[in-house]
Amino acid sequence: MSHQVSAGRLYGVGLGPGDPSLVTVRAAELIGKADVVAYHSARHGRSIARSIAERYLTGGQIEEKLVYPLTVETTDHPGGYRGALDEFYEAAAARLAAHLDAGRDVVVLAEGDPLFYGSYQHMHKRLAHRYPTEVVPGVTSVSAAAARLGQPLTEAEETLTVIPGTLPEEELTARIASADSAVIMKLGRTFPAVRRALERAGRLDDAQYVERAFMEGERIAPLAEVDGESVPYFSVAVLPSRVAPLEPAVRLADGVGSVTVVGTGPAGPLWLTPEARGALAEATDLVGYTTYLDRVPERPGQRRHGSDNKVESERAEFALDLARRGHRVCVVSSGDPGVFAMATAVLEVACEPDYRDVPVRIVPGMTAAHAAASRVGAPLGHDYAVVSLSDRLKPWDVVAKRLRAAAEADLVLALYNPGSKSRTTQVGLARDVLLEYRAPETPVVMARDVGGPTERIRIVRLGELDPALVDMRTILLIGSSQTQAVGRGGGVEVVWTPRRYPEA
Repeated sequence: MSHQVSAGRLYGVGLGPGDPSLVTVRAAELIGKADVVAYHSARHGRSIARSIAERYLTGGQIEEKLVYPLTVETTDHPGGYRGALDEFYEAAAARLAAHLDAGRDVVVLAEGDPLFYGSYQHMHKRLAHRYPTEVVPGVTSVSAAAARLGQPLTEAEETLTVIPGTLPEEELTARIASADSAVIMKLGRTFPAVRRALERAGRLDDAQYVERAFMEGERIAPLAEVDGESVPYFSVAVLPSRVAPLEPAVRLADGVGSVTVVGTGPAGPLWLTPEARGALAEATDLVGYTTYLDRVPERPGQRRHGSDNKVESERAEFALDLARRGHRVCVVSSGDPGVFAMATAVLEVACEPDYRDVPVRIVPGMTAAHAAASRVGAPLGHDYAVVSLSDRLKPWDVVAKRLRAAAEADLVLALYNPGSKSRTTQVGLARDVLLEYRAPETPVVMARDVGGPTERIRIVRLGELDPALVDMRTILLIGSSQTQAVGRGGGVEVVWTPRRYPEA
């Protein structure tokens, strides 16, 4: 009497970074008991995975060598490089399925960890839903590189970013700039672009190079010193934790430091650009209005110098003095630092003779006007003017003159600094000026604390604008004669200004 054979089990077994002694006990047991041991290799037939596992093989297993049809992205396959690989993975999965159907247990070897950039994952996706499956984790190249460097990857609240070097160079630069610590994989022929990205992101001096960790031919060096012609695929670039080098004392630059004025956007971390994140993380000192400093995560070893909102010149001079003593200083500004914010205050002082040799850089941020506009649609879709209603630094008659000029030109207006506890009349005065040129039905967007916990957006009409509802955290967007406010489904009203202006 015949009986049905039970299917075999599929095992994805991680082998670690290269040293056979770093194979886990579970992995070694499974390799020794397997009916079939499968591993990937290039056309030359040599398999790093098999060489790591060799001491655990019994000699009695069936070996399935899964030979890649190509190693570079050039092929005459009608489906291109991806099509050729997919065809290979399907054929390899079918070979393993035949063993599993026959009741044989199959171990697929994987360098590092099977589900971390591993070839095994392509077998897993095709077979795991059909057969009993177990994945045995392994030590990744990330952990191996950190161990060989002897430096922490992450500490405290830092995050680790793992980046494939095959990304476009611009994307590499952005990911590196915004990372606390990072590991860049898949170097080889991507090394020149990775090196340029590290340099553009200002992280080249921090980068370490680890080649063949825990394998024969291991090499460790500062990445800036590595010859790009000699970099193999089994190498990684590491940006270790920023915390460790800063303790026990803040690390200063050689000679003169620098000042970077950073725009943090209108609210919290979601509005930060990668470049701004990188600049804030790199700084030894943060200087700014205390409310804005509170939006920036604290880092061990980094010093914070908060102050009142009305001492901009003193704050700029303090930051430049720190830089002259070798500190890397970030002056923190909300929104964009060049729009009614700290960039001008810093540059005014930096252009004085005593500070002209201090490097100053401006890192832009999302403006309050653009953030507010995004909440309601596209009110700034055509020409617009930006005006501050504050008369603390310029007389009101100048403000009124500019409002009239912009209104007569039929520009949309973004009004900053509309009111405060000590300035309560400007909004009403501005409304009355604009009503000389605009219809009372003109849409007005009142946006308060955009992106923050107390965000509130109102769409009113110019004739109904109530100054009592406006404070210093509010920005006003006043439509032109062409701006539309249209109700859509669900009671949502959107505001937009056409890009085409009617001909006279």
